[in-house]
Amino acid sequence: MVAVPAGRVILSDRRTQRSWPVKVAPFLMSAFPVTQGWYAQVTGRWPGSVRGERLPVEGVSWWDAVRFCNALSRREGLTPAYRLPDIETDTDAAPHWDPSANGYRLPTEAEWEHACRADTTGPRYGALDEVAWYQGNSDGRLHPVGGKQPNAWGLHDMLGNVWDWCWDVYDPEVYGTYRVLRGGGWADAHWSCRASVRRRGHPTFRIDDVGFRVARSIPR
Repeated sequence: MVAVPAGRVILSDRRTQRSWPVKVAPFLMSAFPVTQGWYAQVTGRWPGSVRGERLPVEGVSWWDAVRFCNALSRREGLTPAYRLPDIETDTDAAPHWDPSANGYRLPTEAEWEHACRADTTGPRYGALDEVAWYQGNSDGRLHPVGGKQPNAWGLHDMLGNVWDWCWDVYDPEVYGTYRVLRGGGWADAHWSCRASVRRRGHPTFRIDDVGFRVARSIPR
């Protein structure tokens, strides 16, 4: 886990043409996306289309990601961040997040972008081919985490390889419970691999270019 300092980021919505600043408190974020090996250790499952200990886990839904966070928290003796409803009976239900919990969770969209930028202001924190696996250099496949240069705060694969699930709802007025995805993936063109690009997915959605990384709050 990497300590991400406090900061401020400006988020924007393309549909409404609205932008708004968000203050981000210091927090912890995993240096890499969750790997298949890590996911299997915690859950006993190997989802996705290919297998490799150091490959980022993919083919996981937003719900899979929040369940992993709670399972990892319990494994390490931490307080789970989420209280989960029964989605078998209510597929549009949402977990309750306890911000005071010290367990693992998904980053918020603002936390993700702040961490990705690492005090940079351009579309990327480095030259694309040096920091990301994307359509132009991935040979049409996933790559082990950490194969590209990290940003200035030591975070690898913030762009490319797999998209990261975030906590936030994308646009509830239009898309209901769809959640935010950030970062771009191995199959995406260069314009998708930028710090500000947003994508959406239904929380039950699973595909081979979507994974996640974990965060933890720092007690105040």
